[in-house]
Amino acid sequence: MFEFRDLFQWDRFITPTIIKTFYWLVIALIVLSGLSGIFSGLALMAVSPFGGFITILLSLAGVLVGIVFSRISAEFILIVFRINEHLGAIRDQGAMR
Repeated sequence: MFEFRDLFQWDRFITPTIIKTFYWLVIALIVLSGLSGIFSGLALMAVSPFGGFITILLSLAGVLVGIVFSRISAEFILIVFRINEHLGAIRDQGAMR
């Protein structure tokens, strides 16, 4: 976890810690929008059963794609920060010689 004083110092990045929180917030929003799409599909079934069924299927597919895409995005951000840490360690090793 990060401390409050880390917000005012540039020795340590806070994004890798915060990205996990944002990931779970995005997952919650994806699930809520998926549920909204499912309920819209159920309401649409009263008018057009086939259209409602397609809407429900697209909502479920959207939830799955959204979860996978958000995970890939969060991992990409974490990988960039990890690369930065490793490059800093390599730089520090070279400076000691």
